[in-house]
Amino acid sequence: MSNKIIQPEGWIAPKGYANGIEARGRQIYVGGQIGWNAECKFETDDLVEQIRQALQNCVDVVRTAGGGPEHIVRMTWYLKDKKEYVARLKDVGVVYRDVIGRNYPAMSAIQIADLVEDEAKVEIEVTAVIPD
Repeated sequence: MSNKIIQPEGWIAPKGYANGIEARGRQIYVGGQIGWNAECKFETDDLVEQIRQALQNCVDVVRTAGGGPEHIVRMTWYLKDKKEYVARLKDVGVVYRDVIGRNYPAMSAIQIADLVEDEAKVEIEVTAVIPD
């Protein structure tokens, strides 16, 4: 992979994400994915399992474009409940590594008032760059 982590000198290294990523290639923009399956049905109301499914949905779109999770350079997470997310970070880390591996792109996590689908607890959008 040709992506380069951008880390300003003297900054404490972030855990689980990068402050910046440099990448060259074909850009893939994945719209917000929620924790439902390919039939648009929720199999669980558990936050961590919805995160697993949303991440898998993102990877599935990137794979369809010819890439993999290692090509994801940016993620934005929209969460209904920041406190539940923070309380379950260890479990979130496990499912993240199961689906994405040890690729840690530039990331933002935002608590929002609601999502369009009532059952959704998280929505994740990604940008991937697949080398030429």
